[in-house]
Amino acid sequence: MLRVSRSSLGGLRGKAPFLRTSSAAISGRGYATVTDLNSYPQPGEQLHGFTLTRAKHVPELELTALELRHDRTGADYLHIARDDTNNVFSIGFKTNPPDDTGVPHILEHTTLCGSEKYPVRDPFFKMLPRSLSNFMNAFTSADHTTYPFATTNAQDYKNLMSVYLDATLHPMLDANDFTQEGWRIGPENPKADPSADPTSTESRLVFKGVVYNEMKGQMSDAGYLYYIRFQDHLFPSLNNSGGDPQKITDLTHEQLRNFHKEHYHPSNAKLFTYGDMPLADHLKDIGEQLNKFERIEVDNDIKKPISLSDGPKYITVMGPTDPLVPQDAQYKTSTTWLVGEVPDMMERFSLNILSSLLFSGYGSPLYRGLIEAGLGSDYSPNTGFDDAGKYPVFSVGLTGVKKDDVPKVKAAIFQTLSDVKEKGFDRIKVDGILHQLELGLKHKTANFGMGIMQRLKPGWFNGIDPFESLAWQETVDAFKRNYAEKGYLEGLLDKYYLNDKTLTFTMEPSQTYGQELAEEETQRLASKILEATKQFPSEEDAHKHLAERELELLKVQEKASDQDVSCLPTVHVADIPRQKERKEVRDSLLGSVKVQWREAPTNGLTYFRAVNSFENLPDELREVVPLFCDSIMRLGTKKQTMEQLEEQIKLKTGGISVGYHTSTSPLTLSTYEEGLAMSGRALDRNVPAMYELLRTVITETDFDGPEAEKNIRQLLQTSASGAVDAIASSGHSYAMRFAQAGLSPVGRLREQTSGLFQVKLAASLASQESLRDVIDKLKAIQSFAVSNGNRMRVALNCGAESVGSNEAALQHFLSSLPKDLRNTEGMNVSSYPRNSKTFFPLPYQVYYSALAVPTVPYVDTAGPALQILSQLLTHKHLHHEIREKGGAYGGGAFARGLDGVFGFYSYRDPNPQNTLKIMKNAGSWAVNRNWTDRNIEEAKLSVFQGIDAPESVSQEGMTRFLSGVDETMAQRKREMLLDVTAKDVKEVAERFLLEPFSNGNTAILGERKDWIQATDGWELRDLGMEAPIVEEANDDLAAAAAQ
Repeated sequence: MLRVSRSSLGGLRGKAPFLRTSSAAISGRGYATVTDLNSYPQPGEQLHGFTLTRAKHVPELELTALELRHDRTGADYLHIARDDTNNVFSIGFKTNPPDDTGVPHILEHTTLCGSEKYPVRDPFFKMLPRSLSNFMNAFTSADHTTYPFATTNAQDYKNLMSVYLDATLHPMLDANDFTQEGWRIGPENPKADPSADPTSTESRLVFKGVVYNEMKGQMSDAGYLYYIRFQDHLFPSLNNSGGDPQKITDLTHEQLRNFHKEHYHPSNAKLFTYGDMPLADHLKDIGEQLNKFERIEVDNDIKKPISLSDGPKYITVMGPTDPLVPQDAQYKTSTTWLVGEVPDMMERFSLNILSSLLFSGYGSPLYRGLIEAGLGSDYSPNTGFDDAGKYPVFSVGLTGVKKDDVPKVKAAIFQTLSDVKEKGFDRIKVDGILHQLELGLKHKTANFGMGIMQRLKPGWFNGIDPFESLAWQETVDAFKRNYAEKGYLEGLLDKYYLNDKTLTFTMEPSQTYGQELAEEETQRLASKILEATKQFPSEEDAHKHLAERELELLKVQEKASDQDVSCLPTVHVADIPRQKERKEVRDSLLGSVKVQWREAPTNGLTYFRAVNSFENLPDELREVVPLFCDSIMRLGTKKQTMEQLEEQIKLKTGGISVGYHTSTSPLTLSTYEEGLAMSGRALDRNVPAMYELLRTVITETDFDGPEAEKNIRQLLQTSASGAVDAIASSGHSYAMRFAQAGLSPVGRLREQTSGLFQVKLAASLASQESLRDVIDKLKAIQSFAVSNGNRMRVALNCGAESVGSNEAALQHFLSSLPKDLRNTEGMNVSSYPRNSKTFFPLPYQVYYSALAVPTVPYVDTAGPALQILSQLLTHKHLHHEIREKGGAYGGGAFARGLDGVFGFYSYRDPNPQNTLKIMKNAGSWAVNRNWTDRNIEEAKLSVFQGIDAPESVSQEGMTRFLSGVDETMAQRKREMLLDVTAKDVKEVAERFLLEPFSNGNTAILGERKDWIQATDGWELRDLGMEAPIVEEANDDLAAAAAQ
């Protein structure tokens, strides 16, 4: 997986006394001493081939950090000991890309395709259903590659660590894996008749490859394109690690193998472990693998940015247009400062505080000076303070800028920064940020280990001391001392940013950008074919060779689908407890309001959630509920500006939010709930203030203020300007949502409020001359949004010691609300078809597809078998067919038990026609499959990865509160899942999937081509982003090849 860093929106030998203590004794130490420094070696002491270099206890984070180095190879090792059962492992390597071919990214994929100890094809994906992990992945970052996982099961941890170490250090890197994951040329349909016309759609030669198609999809995201082109010019010595499709096709298999040899070595590695499992056990297992290597010299070069010491620089590049943004506001522009090597962690921390003060919130200086001033619709993708590397960067920019306003943006940035320096920062704003940090420390998350690994590794690979990054309280205390000196933050502003040693980077819109990309690919493909043709007697022989090579790969893929994988380690269903630990909740009534209580240790925090339900809400109001939720956090009241409200929110809470809520009844698919959901968290002492802030923004927001219409329009413009990129990054989710819209009431409501319908609505409203009719609807929603009555229900998670004060505060909050308000009722006129095929023309280079069919309610006995079937189809069939053979970045099946929907999806897919055939035949494939006990067991393990994933205390009881699924229902479902048989799976496949197109809906998003015809049952839905129909470019290709 490609990871893009975005700043916006860390010799005693033999006779050492420690070694006389057995590892068994160390492993058996009490759980309570996991962070005790006395439980570990002393600096300079050795264990299992590692030497401890230093150790530090960090009480504010409740952890102990230990830094070690492998004696033989020099591998760096960081262990974070913490009383947390969700243990994390990661191995990573410094991987400066030598060019733009994406070799680090393609290597990340092929590394996981088989290794010496586990010589099966694609052990990474085959381990997914043999594990109880709650996280497994791999990330290619700009200059390093990381392979992390997290699990609570000790045997699972050992299994996955063994697979990850062997995959990274001893991969097979087979040529077929390179062509599958990287790139190749082959016929569109490898099974096409070889005697057929070579220019036919099925026989024509095309570029293929999982990463190739992934990056084509990535490049369809204009935000990513702007960011990566900006990085190209700011750090020209640091190439594109993900790969540019125009350069990916230059990479050879030999270059890939050489890159692995040079970079994937323990001497170039950084290992990370976290949690409550014994360090000695980790060191023993890891040391055995690393001891097979000798130390080598490696490339640890930290790439430097360009120099801006000689004054301002200006760069303009071309980019795509955004069809949802006004044609006269298509520019993206930013101004960047290079901060240089910051002297210490405290100053880095201070610069982050400064960035937050400048950017965070609608009342921030840069938001008001740039976006509120009408110079652009949103911040540019590179905006913010990026200190992930050794050389921090500060950027301020906008998207949705008019051509004449491009130079005005830079001028406005400088004017705003100058004004801030003169005026200074209000103490209340700094205190609010420090309060947020305090709450962040107290808030207990279930994935703390993964979070700290992801925060530390980028800096660790770039010379930033992870111990300094962990010294949280020391850094905050040092900041407070400096801030006490008047003008400290203003001085940093003057020191780093009030100069014109800047880079101004602009992307100019080009109406022909997409066409030029397509033409370039056509020319490049023709050139590659011509290059291949020169190695054969004739063009016909060359085409035959490429077709035969594709068939050879197909045979390898077919063979792998039923490969014996018994060499891979596994956990078993027997490791899953039949009875899940209950998290006790209780119910009470405050007047007519139902209150759910979860009393648990929360570190002095209270977590609040509430739902105020609606009945028969008309479509015209429902569709603007998302806008209502955005507006009340933007407009302010008659007595307080939004800036003042934001100050209090930061100073008194860990955040408050309001959003649309809908959920299907677990008992019947025709019954559902919709309403307004509210949430917030605060220190126990600040709960009354949290309630007052929620009441204020919901009931007192001034929709008639002089700036209200302008600010609402800005919200709509910001939403529209980001929509194309949002769909490009998760188009399968939009396709799935639309496919479900015609299958159930809740499906329809979700499409209206968060689907493609909502995208089109926001773009339409943004261009509407007057918004008075919209504002009238928002005021109507405000009139019934929250009330003290039986439509309101509340959930509180808090410590037992604060129940009394919480009950009193809640009673006071409810008494301040209007009683028993009823929402405006009306007819729902929008509907979505059943048994439909819908195509959305969008300006992307790849496709996103979904097919959904209706099933049964949550409590139905067929539900568990459907969940198991979805995992079987994903891991045993669809991944193999859609990703490995089809070249899509992703594809699978899903079963949404609460929604009563089963479906299929593909992501960044070059061939949706073939994918639809696979989806259509999946039911027959499942019915005719001879499912083994091992198949069923693996599918159950996959399901329980999610069910038994660690849960933060703030989330305990929320499934019951939000969906109505109580612990009795959940336990019954758990038992039925554990008891599913192969016979059950075949029965539900036959019942629901044999005729999916006759009972379900299909949706595809992407570039319209000539196979999309109404005569074949396709309905086209225009989002205002339609591109011309693309004819197959066979004539152009043939002409180019002849040159």
